[in-house]
Amino acid sequence: MGFEVPSHRYSTVERIGDDGEVKRRAFVAGSGAIAAAAVLPNQQGPRVGASEVAVFRARLADLYAVDHQSGGIPAKARAAQLEQEITRVLNSSVYMSRVGRDLHTMLRELACHRAWFGYDGGPPEQARAACMEATTAAQLIDEPLLQVRALNTLSLLSADTGRMWEAASAVENAYSLARRAGAGATVHLVISLREASAATHAGDSASAGRALSRAVSYQGRTDTDTDVPRWARFAGPVEVDYATAAYYTGKGQLTRAVPFLRSAVAGLGGGYTRNTAWYRARLAQTLFDTNEVEEACHEMMGVLDACNGVSSEKLRRRLHAFERIAVRVNLPAARDTVERIRETTRGGDR
Repeated sequence: MGFEVPSHRYSTVERIGDDGEVKRRAFVAGSGAIAAAAVLPNQQGPRVGASEVAVFRARLADLYAVDHQSGGIPAKARAAQLEQEITRVLNSSVYMSRVGRDLHTMLRELACHRAWFGYDGGPPEQARAACMEATTAAQLIDEPLLQVRALNTLSLLSADTGRMWEAASAVENAYSLARRAGAGATVHLVISLREASAATHAGDSASAGRALSRAVSYQGRTDTDTDVPRWARFAGPVEVDYATAAYYTGKGQLTRAVPFLRSAVAGLGGGYTRNTAWYRARLAQTLFDTNEVEEACHEMMGVLDACNGVSSEKLRRRLHAFERIAVRVNLPAARDTVERIRETTRGGDR
């Protein structure tokens, strides 16, 4: 406006030109470094990438084989070790966000593993706590099929401990989540088997029969499944036979249960050592209850021959249940079987 401005009041105005572009690029680069720091939480730690994730994933898959062949007790110990290692990597290593998501998902899967291993290896309260943790963890990452897996195990635990309303509720929620996820026939087959088990434990044979009919229907459609979760791949005719045997046992029709138990035992492959021992021990007890004592003892001897190296609290309970009924029978086969059970279980839980 014509006034003279004293020199000390002049503001320094930088031209926006090449210098400004350089500084803007430096700012953008600095912003990228901040973002990277958020993704890579500890810049001083070891870098973890896809190859390390693949190793962890392979070890996670191996837990299925350990469980099937050796039982829930050793599988639970391995799962705990793997969980500690993955947690340590997440806390102290450098990794991209995709790697972090993969590692977090594996921790959720391990929680589901621990729940199932606890169902087999005990104690029940730890298994139940792991179930609740697995359910919550799956909700946090919005993985409905992992929730279904955890709810299936919760249903088994709840039925075993007399929480029938909880077992039924777990099944109902599992069905809802499976529908939401667009799950195939195999996942629905597993849920229907859990539904049948819950109803059988509750003494509701009508509901158990309806659940078994659904299971048979789903089993007939499993060949159309294109993407079956690893945890559901065990389900098939063997499990339907075993559930049917439990249904007839619950109704007091033991003679009708026996052929289904025989079929289940015969149908299990060589990799299912623990389940074969479970099912064959149930067959032995059912034969005993139908007064086929000699054959029952023969079956139990077969269980004892095959279960060396299997650490399973559930199997140990079945062995002792057979011991309690066989000890009352004054037959050489029964006495030999009782002695063999005591020798087998003396060294610790099996």
